[in-house]
Amino acid sequence: MTILAALNPIITFAHPLMMWMLLGLTVYAMYLGFQVRRTRSAEGEDKKELIRQKFNAKHHQIGSLLLAMMVLGALGGMAVTYINNQKLFLSAHLLAGLGMTGMIAVSAGLTPLMQKGNDVARYVHIGLNVVLLGVFGWQAVTGMQIVQKILSN
Repeated sequence: MTILAALNPIITFAHPLMMWMLLGLTVYAMYLGFQVRRTRSAEGEDKKELIRQKFNAKHHQIGSLLLAMMVLGALGGMAVTYINNQKLFLSAHLLAGLGMTGMIAVSAGLTPLMQKGNDVARYVHIGLNVVLLGVFGWQAVTGMQIVQKILSN
């Protein structure tokens, strides 16, 4: 399977560009999540002001977007690697990316339980997402090493 030479650079670098944007979006989602938590514990006028900012709805929307784009990004990265090399490389980057895909799926899957007030689900959601963000940061570094390797060839 070959890709038109003109499209190859675009396709090859679409995955890293998209993932860097998603890393930034993940940090924003975490900020929104902390604001949701702050809203939940606030009282009086502070609570009213925080509710008006609709952090809960924004967090839910960004989280849904992240779930979809992270799954597509992982599949796209594997597809491009396979198209360019006729094989996948078993590496820590690949395994961590698959782990991240699983973590975000489980995290999003906890939403109905959290909406019913399940604090265990909420703590697992937070814990998974903190680990996810840490692994994502590491993925960004290893991904840039892969990009440098591609550019040097």
